[in-house]
Amino acid sequence: MASIQSPQQLGLALRAARKHLGLTQPQLALAAGVGVRFIVDLEVGKPTVRLENVLRVIAALGGQIQLNGLPSQAADDEYDGGDDDA
Repeated sequence: MASIQSPQQLGLALRAARKHLGLTQPQLALAAGVGVRFIVDLEVGKPTVRLENVLRVIAALGGQIQLNGLPSQAADDEYDGGDDDA
C-alpha cells in the first residue's frame, strides 16, 4: 500500500499501476470513462483534477482509497449525534 501525501505522489502511484497492468493512457482513459488529457494531468500531479474522475481511474485500475488515522463514520455520527443536517 502506498502512502500518498501530494498530488504528484498520487500521479506517480497511478502511473506505476497503469504500467504494471500493461495499459496505455488511452486504454485507461477508456476504461475509466475519462479523457486522455485527464490521465495525463493526473499522472503529472495536477492538483485541480476532479475527485470523481480520480476515483473512477482508481477503480478502473482495481484499486481503492483507504483513509488511515481518521475517525470512522460511526465515530463521527456518535460525536455529532448522527444529524447530518446540522
